[in-house]
Amino acid sequence: KEIFEQPQAIRDTLESRITKNTVLVGAFGPNANKIFSQIKQVQIIACGTSYNAGIVAKYWIEDISKIPCNVEVASEYRYRNPILQDDTLFVTLSQSGETADTIEALKTANKINKNINTLCITNSAESSLSRISDITFFTHAGPEIGVASTKAFTTQLAGLMLLALSLAKSRDLNPVLRGRIVKALRLLPETIAESLLSKEQMIEIAPNIANKDNALFLGRGIFYPIAKEGALKLKEISYIHAEAYPAGELKHGPLALIDENMPVIALAPESEIAEKLISNLEEVKARGGTLYVLADPSINMDVKAGKLVHMPKCDFFMTPIVYNIPLQILSYEVALLRGTDIDQPRNLAKSVTVE
Repeated sequence: KEIFEQPQAIRDTLESRITKNTVLVGAFGPNANKIFSQIKQVQIIACGTSYNAGIVAKYWIEDISKIPCNVEVASEYRYRNPILQDDTLFVTLSQSGETADTIEALKTANKINKNINTLCITNSAESSLSRISDITFFTHAGPEIGVASTKAFTTQLAGLMLLALSLAKSRDLNPVLRGRIVKALRLLPETIAESLLSKEQMIEIAPNIANKDNALFLGRGIFYPIAKEGALKLKEISYIHAEAYPAGELKHGPLALIDENMPVIALAPESEIAEKLISNLEEVKARGGTLYVLADPSINMDVKAGKLVHMPKCDFFMTPIVYNIPLQILSYEVALLRGTDIDQPRNLAKSVTVE
């Protein structure tokens, strides 16, 4: 249900925050334009799925707004001696706004340097994080009951893209690129709806994953955090051990794991790295690994016993969001076959309010 609510959740998140060709910086609050124009560095703090969203945002922020961006796990941040420069935008991501580690990391940051600005991106309007942040962005995902996040993740990504665009606009950077991305955002709900049609192909793949004990997810560049998110979802709701690797790292260790019992799920969008990725996948195929590849319509390769799934054509900046959708469906279908509790996985809570 929540997976299929994502087109509407994205519409609600974008509503009144973009026009035909530009982002409205005021969506982040009346002082956002002044704050954003002075920012020299972005620091993102989050846990779990929100952390994966933060890594995607690092690519967007550095590409679009040309500001250095660091991303760190909240539970680690407060136990070291971090350096925070003046004019840093300290961004916390939390679906509930009550994540204990993220709240404590924000408190730590405020003690380290008073000359920072803090932004909370959350799906909960009345939350602890929003109360102690300078500015707050609400994602309008609507209630999310499933412990494993789906629509809250995609709406976080939409909010983070609006942040990247707003930082660039406040600095008067990349107007043509900003216009292109806003146009792609307006089409995003329809593109996600199209990607949901991959369900039948995911149902075909699921039995080949459900009877395995391990799975490997591969992606390059901005698709590495989406591979991480795919592996996290499979772990959370099907209890299959899964891990993600940057595809270029295969020869630096994980290639040793490849055999006929290791399904490999790879993300292959059309980009300058597609050719490199396909070369990595040939290494997997040569060692008997079974490949399941989500690819741009322009990419064709022989996956032997595996499956090549062509994704909807869309602007490259939207592809991380779009390619994430079938990974959610795949995890759901695998969990269904294994008979696990999909909404409330064992040992996990929706909101992690203790350390």
